[in-house]
Amino acid sequence: MRLFELLLFLSNIGLFALTVLVKKGRRRIPVFVASGIAALLLAIHWTVEGYRVQLFFLYCITIIFLAISGCSYFTKTGPRNTPRLMLGSAYTAIAIMLVVTGGLMYAFPVFKLPEPTGEFKVGTQTFHFVDTNREEIFDEAKEGKRELMVQVWYPAQAGTGEYAPFVPDTQILPYMAAEYGLPGFTFQHLKYVSSHAYSGAEVSSIQTSYPLILTNPGNASSRFLHTSQAENLASHGYIVAVIDHTYNTFATEFPDGRITTSTTNDLFSPIDDYRTSRGNRDKLGKVLTGDVAFALDQFELIHSGQISSDLDGRIDLGHVGVFGHSIGGATAYDASYDSRIAVGIDLDGGLYRMRDREGLRKPFLFINSESYFNKLKMVMDNRVYTDTELNRMGSTREWEDQVSVDKKLELERMRETVAEGGQVLYIENTEHLNFADVQFISPIFRMLGITGKIAPERVNSVINAYMLDFFDMYLKNQGEMKGPDSRFPEVKFVTSLL
Repeated sequence: MRLFELLLFLSNIGLFALTVLVKKGRRRIPVFVASGIAALLLAIHWTVEGYRVQLFFLYCITIIFLAISGCSYFTKTGPRNTPRLMLGSAYTAIAIMLVVTGGLMYAFPVFKLPEPTGEFKVGTQTFHFVDTNREEIFDEAKEGKRELMVQVWYPAQAGTGEYAPFVPDTQILPYMAAEYGLPGFTFQHLKYVSSHAYSGAEVSSIQTSYPLILTNPGNASSRFLHTSQAENLASHGYIVAVIDHTYNTFATEFPDGRITTSTTNDLFSPIDDYRTSRGNRDKLGKVLTGDVAFALDQFELIHSGQISSDLDGRIDLGHVGVFGHSIGGATAYDASYDSRIAVGIDLDGGLYRMRDREGLRKPFLFINSESYFNKLKMVMDNRVYTDTELNRMGSTREWEDQVSVDKKLELERMRETVAEGGQVLYIENTEHLNFADVQFISPIFRMLGITGKIAPERVNSVINAYMLDFFDMYLKNQGEMKGPDSRFPEVKFVTSLL
């Protein structure tokens, strides 16, 4: 919660209390003074912090009180013989508006992202790549080539000026709200959230080059929802490129102003049988994996100077990693078959295209939510759902039996990476959305069980710590991948169970 919006809220509570508690004949001057203070705070808030729709009632109360108290003060008179019922109704309405405003301020705060823990300052820039070798298959018109927006975070020289915004393209926010079934204005306040990176900052000269990590958001997500993870890795000496997988994001804005929205959900239908659904997921996965390979091609061109960028010559292409969340985690796994990629991390994502290849013979880290691990544990224990559980899930026994077959193959894939130095763990009290910055957007998500009981800041620090250890070990030959750690008792290593 920002300072002046908090002071404005408190001043309106005080103003309301004065109006209700002080006798009519004695409140003219105090209410006028309090109204003036509230109006001043409103002006400062609008100028310094910016307007947001969640405070609409607060703005109305401030202006109405200023108008009424000003009229009363300068005319030396005020409303007379106001019917008690009308007055009580007005007070009740104001009280309700203040309570609603307080709730909205709590539910949709202008939050601060966790600060990066490394020694480097962080810079960021965005690239627009066009793959002339691939037709776009998810565009309704089915014309044109595959295009990607890729945002990069990297170690920077000491930055100057203001930090880049958390949301680089605010025009996409109504589409994000629609994805959650909310009015289009709901997330407009996110334009006031700041990152910890400087736009276009010069690359740090402390090292000649830095390892590259390619990152993949989940289905109907966005690149900016992995800002905290990217910034933290960049602050520890990595170049981190987060790929907006076009038509698999809730929205992506291109340099010419075009905005694409999610169409890949059209691949899936509740009436599909399991085999069709799995085939469609594999079809989507093949495109996402192709995006990673193509993005890596482009960074090779950037490194060689064929694409103009300050990153020219600064990318250590001999040490490339990949990670992702949800289907982006599956993309990280599938993309790791590329010989140019040394290591990867899957954040709570079930794998795809498992029947297309042999097992991955590279170190790979699986960090799962507790809820996803419990599903895997059911398969490990050969436990079947009861009819009551199936009805509650809205599923069928035939469907879940086929899921179990796939999960057994997924567990086998995990075992194969463990043999190459990988690990499998889960974090207690986490849910699927704890692995992206969406968990910071509203504490209501935690109350509703959309995210887990664990505090967002805590799970973020846990994930960042283990990702950094894993990448440092395999991309920098530094340290080792820690097992159970007394600092993180909520982390449970389950490699032995496999």
